[in-house]
Amino acid sequence: MTTNTERTLLVLRHAKSDWSGGEADIDRTLNPRGQGQAAEVGSWLAGQFSPIDAAVVSPATRARATWALVSAELGHSPEARIDERAYAASVTDLLSIVQDLPDEQRTVILVAHNPGLEELVSLLSGEDITLPTATLAVLTLPGSWAEAAPSTASLRASGRPPTLD
Repeated sequence: MTTNTERTLLVLRHAKSDWSGGEADIDRTLNPRGQGQAAEVGSWLAGQFSPIDAAVVSPATRARATWALVSAELGHSPEARIDERAYAASVTDLLSIVQDLPDEQRTVILVAHNPGLEELVSLLSGEDITLPTATLAVLTLPGSWAEAAPSTASLRASGRPPTLD
């Protein structure tokens, strides 16, 4: 549970994508395994985080498909915003996305890609983690989104649902 000043950032790497079609990277969709992974993430989130106030999603097809399957499992599907900066994003781009979030949004999920997501978690928490496909990192930030900065967040959990540590 967060306090009045805490924010929770859920960092989600998109689920397993399909490489068989020869599409451009941004257009790759999810394979059947990835579809199942995304639904499992959604089920886990529904039991752990209610409500999620907003989602920031990469414009890549696989990220948008991941979010669609995750949000279908939630009792309340939060506002989703496709952010062009989240595709092939540097850690600086991702930090800027986080810092731009409105403070009335207490719990936000960011659905995007590596290596930027791993670098963001490391920057904010000071901890190095690996984010394979359909893996979450749960971060708590002590103040406003605008105050997100190196080593200001606590890494509460990371892993792939339903076995999230």
